[in-house]
Amino acid sequence: MELGIIGLGKMGANMAERLRRGGHTIVGYDRNPEVSDVASVEGLAERLSPPRAVWVMVPAGAPTRDTIHRLGEILEPGDIVVDGGNSHYVDDQKHGEELAAKGIGFVDCGVSGGVWGLENGYALMVGGDDEHVKRLMPVFETLKPEGEYGFVHSGKVGAGHFVKMVHNGIEYAMMQAFAEGWELIEASDVVTNVPETFRSWEQGSVIRSWLLDLMNRALADDPHLDGVRGYANDSGEGRWTVQAAIDHAVPLPAITASLYARFASRQEDSPAMKVVAALRGQFGGHTVESSKGADSPGADAEAPEV
Repeated sequence: MELGIIGLGKMGANMAERLRRGGHTIVGYDRNPEVSDVASVEGLAERLSPPRAVWVMVPAGAPTRDTIHRLGEILEPGDIVVDGGNSHYVDDQKHGEELAAKGIGFVDCGVSGGVWGLENGYALMVGGDDEHVKRLMPVFETLKPEGEYGFVHSGKVGAGHFVKMVHNGIEYAMMQAFAEGWELIEASDVVTNVPETFRSWEQGSVIRSWLLDLMNRALADDPHLDGVRGYANDSGEGRWTVQAAIDHAVPLPAITASLYARFASRQEDSPAMKVVAALRGQFGGHTVESSKGADSPGADAEAPEV
C-alpha cells in the first residue's frame, strides 16, 4: 500500500521503516530536510496516487491541529487522514467533522510500543468508520506485532485515542507501583540484593510485565539508580485520563495519585508542606526548619506529635 507519513521523529521514522520492510511504499515529510522524501506537505500529496492515505505523526496539540487543517485544504474527497500521535480524543471528533465536510476520511490511531516497535511491532488502538479502517488494514497489519493481538478497532472517531489515553493512565499507575515498591525494598535493612529480587519476578510472578523487564534493564545499568534524578514529566495523557474520569464520575484513585506523584517530583521544596510545617509549629510547638536550613525550636517540647 502507498502511504504518506508526516513527522519522522523517533516513532514516525521507525514506523516508516517497518512499513517499508513490509513492502509498502512510503513517502515521508519532516521539517528536517535530511530525512524527508519531499520538501513540503504539498509535495507529499503530489507524490501520492489518489485516493491518498496520509499518516500524521507530529506532537499533539497545535502541531497536529495545524497539520490536519492544512491537509484538509490540500487533499481531495476520498482521501484519508490518520492521526497516529497522542492527540486528545476531543480534538479527533473536531478533526473528523472538519474533514468529513470535505469528503475526506479521518481515523485516529493510538500507538504504543515506543522505540521497540520497529522490531516488536506496535499496539494499535483505532477509531473511525468501518470503511476507512478497512482500507488501512494492510498498514495496520504490518505495524502490529505478529499474532492474534495488538490491534483493535475500538469504535467511532475518537475511540482510538480515548483508549490509548486510558492505556497510558494505567501505565502511570503501574510505573508508580513499581517505583514505590523499589523505594521500600531499598530502604529495608534486611534485603541485600535489590536488583536480583526484581529480576526474579520476571518468571512466575503475577506482576511480571514488560515494564518490569525495562525496570530490570535500568537496574542492571545502575543498581541503585544513583545516576538518575527523581524528576518525572507527564505528556498529557494522565491529565486527560483523570479529567475524563471526572466527566464520567468514575473513581480513579491509583491513576490520579500516580499523576500527582509526578507533579510532586518536580518540586524542590513543597509549598504545601511549608504550610503543614508552619501549622505544626503553631498548634503543637514542633520544630520547624527554616528555608536556610536552620531549625526553629518549638514552643512546647512536650507537645504530642501529629
